[in-house]
Amino acid sequence: MKEMEAICRLFAFEGRLIHAEPYGCGHINDTYCLWFDRGGRPPRRYILQRINTDIFRDVDGLMRNIAAVTEHIRAGLRAEGRDDSRGTLTVIPTVDGGLYARTDDGCYRAYVFLENTVSLQTVENRDRFAALGRAFGRFQKQLADFDASSLVETIPDFHNTVRRCIALEAAVKRDAVGRAASVAAEIAFADAKKGEAGVLIEGAERGELPVRVTHNDTKLNNVLFDIDSGETAVIDLDTVMPGLVLYDFGDSIRFGASTAAEDEKDLSRVGMDLTLFEAYAEGFLETCGDMLTSAERELLPFSARLMTYECGVRFLTDYLEGDVYFKTHYPGQNLDRCRTQFRLVADMEGKQEQMRRIINRITARL
Repeated sequence: MKEMEAICRLFAFEGRLIHAEPYGCGHINDTYCLWFDRGGRPPRRYILQRINTDIFRDVDGLMRNIAAVTEHIRAGLRAEGRDDSRGTLTVIPTVDGGLYARTDDGCYRAYVFLENTVSLQTVENRDRFAALGRAFGRFQKQLADFDASSLVETIPDFHNTVRRCIALEAAVKRDAVGRAASVAAEIAFADAKKGEAGVLIEGAERGELPVRVTHNDTKLNNVLFDIDSGETAVIDLDTVMPGLVLYDFGDSIRFGASTAAEDEKDLSRVGMDLTLFEAYAEGFLETCGDMLTSAERELLPFSARLMTYECGVRFLTDYLEGDVYFKTHYPGQNLDRCRTQFRLVADMEGKQEQMRRIINRITARL
């Protein structure tokens, strides 16, 4: 508590720290929930995080991104007559007005704790996935008039699938831990599909796909749902940066429409659920479909396949390099993850026409 109290004195918190404990299930930053006594008024909670500077090296740029995006969303909420303290994160400044505090122990930032909300971990039904689609669609809509070029890339080339393929090729050549021979089939699959790796990047370079503000980690547990109203707040904004809306849509489908766990060993159980695909697409397009270009809408089904392929390539690369990036809980988990992603890619390929018809049907209703 003494160490935590020393850190808390760096921030403009209200009240006196009375309790602190680790919070959440994130794997990147160290997160704590803080309780503050306010002298007769109800206690107030805050979130304190130590930023992982091994991954996020430009902390200044990272926090400027978050502050700018959340303030833009907050201004939009006020314009709509809504509570601007509920629909997005609120950064607590340091006592000297900074966005984070740098200590001998690392870089810390703080947020207001959003009370009466819940973070969900699994897509249990169609309605839940549709709600996720609406949340990230609304996120896009809220930032449609934000200048994405003003943001820094917190992880450069994060969704540059071409560079991910180049990294895989380099890992195969290095074969740092002697695993390449045992995964020849997976390497061949990745090589056979790499011709499509540049479709989105090249579309952006030609000006056919607009650069927008993207979240880049559109999982269910990165949205807080108000328990009473169902209103949402998108959180975990570390990877908010310039990108393509197709990255966010595609990665949500990869994560949420799969019929099996990410490390499922029985590949016969792995596929893409078209009902869930339609549910997310409906929620997403109902909230932001009118701002998308025809080229973006046309590539939505492909984006799901490409983001899944990219993720499989990243898992395979890490496996070949000795599991140095993704945390694993048992030997070979990254290989299992790779195989499920590649199986999902194959299933999506067979369903592209059905996915396209679903998108067209939803779009026609807008």
